[in-house]
Amino acid sequence: MNITIRKMQRDDSKIVTDMMRKFYTSPAVITDGSEKIFAANVKNCLGGSPYIEGFVFLADKKIIGYGITAHGYSTEFGGECIWIEDIYIEAEYRGRGGGTKFIQYVKELYPDKIFRLESERDNDAALKIYKRLGFKELPYLELVCKGA
Repeated sequence: MNITIRKMQRDDSKIVTDMMRKFYTSPAVITDGSEKIFAANVKNCLGGSPYIEGFVFLADKKIIGYGITAHGYSTEFGGECIWIEDIYIEAEYRGRGGGTKFIQYVKELYPDKIFRLESERDNDAALKIYKRLGFKELPYLELVCKGA
């Protein structure tokens, strides 16, 4: 199966939002998300935000998954950083190289950047792929807080 990747387009909004609902209620994500968050994510992916990009994965012209990257800077590593925020592939298409292809695609788009991502500790299949692609585990406890 030939999987291709392209930037998210307006016509993809409903399909990607449906996939977000599945992704954010899966064991791969700690938070459940919300319709407000999904809408904001899609809107910002499509609206030319300098901080976020959305992509879709296609097999035979059918959208089978999506990915989102976020752009920032890491003082720890002294350079621009690309966070691979979401990688979601429909269940029947998993294990066919889509996640690997997406990460390689992003690395080729931004060859001189630092890449970061998060994963649940028990997501063994994903961790195996990430480590094979050069990611190393950082022994951090990540904290989060919403602003005032």
